[in-house]
Amino acid sequence: MTSGLPPVHFISGLPRSGSTLLAGILRQNPSFHAAMTGPLGTLFGSLLNAMSPQNETALFLSLRQKRDLLRGLFEAYYRDQAGRSVIFDTNRVWTARMPALLDLFPDAKLLCCVRNVSWVLDSLERLVRRNAFEPSSLFASAAERATVYSRVEALAHRERLVGFAWSALKEAYYGERSDRLLLIEYDTLCRRPDETLALVYDFLGQPRFAHDFDNVDYAEPEFDRHLGTPGLHTVRRKVRFAARPTILPPDLFDKYAGLTFWRDPAGSSAFRIVAEAGQPP
Repeated sequence: MTSGLPPVHFISGLPRSGSTLLAGILRQNPSFHAAMTGPLGTLFGSLLNAMSPQNETALFLSLRQKRDLLRGLFEAYYRDQAGRSVIFDTNRVWTARMPALLDLFPDAKLLCCVRNVSWVLDSLERLVRRNAFEPSSLFASAAERATVYSRVEALAHRERLVGFAWSALKEAYYGERSDRLLLIEYDTLCRRPDETLALVYDFLGQPRFAHDFDNVDYAEPEFDRHLGTPGLHTVRRKVRFAARPTILPPDLFDKYAGLTFWRDPAGSSAFRIVAEAGQPP
């Protein structure tokens, strides 16, 4: 099937771990298109379900037609980006869709942003407290919003924002195509952005670009206001690491601090820009 679609790569991983920051940096390169999480992940899943045996008319679709329909989502959505040399689509679901993605895009690679899960939850909790008069739609009920314990438990559930992303990433990390992954730890990206981006370009096989890490400009305020969580996708202009104490109770922080499976290379062929197991970032 002929297509004007440029090469497609994917940004995925954990929330509050630098995916929006990474997209903001990459989009400085005029040859690239990158943005925050878009609608294609949800559309992709909905179309897969519509073509499953749950839909009785799906038997009229051949395997080729299913592939064409799924790839057609990307071709339609990115039609205005045909002049770019690379497109990056961002969504946490992509690590759970790798067999299908690599069938549709055999040369695709995934940039997966990661961070100690306790700090992910800490970052989300800070946003909730900062917007105390706007109940966040990250939670399904008042009971989930009630305390830091109920909020963290809800977000960490395997079907929710943090728990799903962690489970999907772990599946991909130990999967048969883990060599298509590059895991980028948030602390390292913030402390050493120049070196990190150089390795990202090498991983992608793209010529390096001189980024301006003092002037990264990206935000989606309307989307964040719709979620009731202003600031969720706003990046600081200057890329830097800011140390701070956690606002989580010690027992909660300790409960999730040991979930950094990506620091152990055993059993995976993924590439990593991370601290080694047992070491600080």
